[in-house]
Amino acid sequence: MSDHLDKRAVNLAILVAALGYFVDIYDLILFSVVRVRSLTSIGVPEAELLDVGVMLLNLQMFGMLLGGVIWGVLGDRKGRLSVLFGSILMYSVANVANAFVQSVEMYGALRFVAGIGLAGELGAGITLVSELMQKEKRGYGTTLVASIGILGAVAAELVAETFDWRTAYIVGGVMGLALLVLRISVRESRMFQTVKSAAAVSRGNFFALFRDRSRVIRYLAVIVVAIPIWYIIAIPVTFSPEFARALGLDFAPSAGRAVLWAYSGLVVGDLASGLLSQYLRSRKKAIVLFLGFSVIACAAYFLKVGTTLGQFYALCAAMGFAAGYWAVFITMAAEQFGTNLRATATTSAPNFVRGAVVPMTWTFMLFRDGAGLGVVGGGIAVGVVVLIMAFVALAGLQETFGKDLDFIEDV
Repeated sequence: MSDHLDKRAVNLAILVAALGYFVDIYDLILFSVVRVRSLTSIGVPEAELLDVGVMLLNLQMFGMLLGGVIWGVLGDRKGRLSVLFGSILMYSVANVANAFVQSVEMYGALRFVAGIGLAGELGAGITLVSELMQKEKRGYGTTLVASIGILGAVAAELVAETFDWRTAYIVGGVMGLALLVLRISVRESRMFQTVKSAAAVSRGNFFALFRDRSRVIRYLAVIVVAIPIWYIIAIPVTFSPEFARALGLDFAPSAGRAVLWAYSGLVVGDLASGLLSQYLRSRKKAIVLFLGFSVIACAAYFLKVGTTLGQFYALCAAMGFAAGYWAVFITMAAEQFGTNLRATATTSAPNFVRGAVVPMTWTFMLFRDGAGLGVVGGGIAVGVVVLIMAFVALAGLQETFGKDLDFIEDV
């Protein structure tokens, strides 16, 4: 009976974490998809659409950076479940409210609140699943969470194409609120409960990540390893119309379609990388292979291998597949740290990776204009830098496959 209950608890945790991440990604991508329509609807002039959109996106990103720290600390102090459902509640309510905005100011405030909420779900879900599952099999659970979650991007594109932008926000909010009914059935991690009962153990101290040389190197290396994922999404995919023009291609790709194809590739890549890490019994080997795929896919993109629109979108899907090691990255992040800092690290790290989009795009523009490399040269330069950094960072991390997570950090 106990084994049956344990299996049921694990399955429920995987289901809730996966569906929560699905809605998380849905909301994260939805703003980009409906940005123009929604801003035009509330009266933003066409000449200001880009500037206002960037401002709102930065508010959301700042909320995610702040939320990554807040939810991570709460995850280690109050529990994984509190953060999992608290974050789902916050971004779901913000989503519903977003459907009724009438001004840029209100839109910005809700994007900031949504950003805070979006920062917590994935880290808490992966931490919970990792601690509930057997150490040799946890990669399967975290792979399912990430793979199902990434499908939220595809859903956002399809829902936004079918319905009004306000309805699309309501759909996301209702999906999130519906998950709250499962709260009563999901069990807290025993590892966390044990550490929580030990009064002498310091939990959720974010600054403790930076007080020990070995720990700070681990934390920064984990972040750097995943930056190429968001380089691919934020630069060659997001700015695909500009790159196609600069490459001299005789067609004009849609940024929305490029994102859709890239995220479709990400779904397959996340599933493949997770299963590969289990087959190879190594997180590092799986990531090395996918970083290698990233080099090949990006090189094909910039060398104009895609000479038709269909081939171009296929390259976007290939880059998405190569960037699909998010699941392995998050799993490795959870496995690098003790129970008293695990949620803090696992929740904040992916949000710092997402936050790296800001300096990456700034550097891209600096290379493009300041260094005179142009659009293509600037994109290649940033890609070379982040990929080299990722390979170096990965070399410095310890292998964590099958690692016993029942330990604490000495802080």
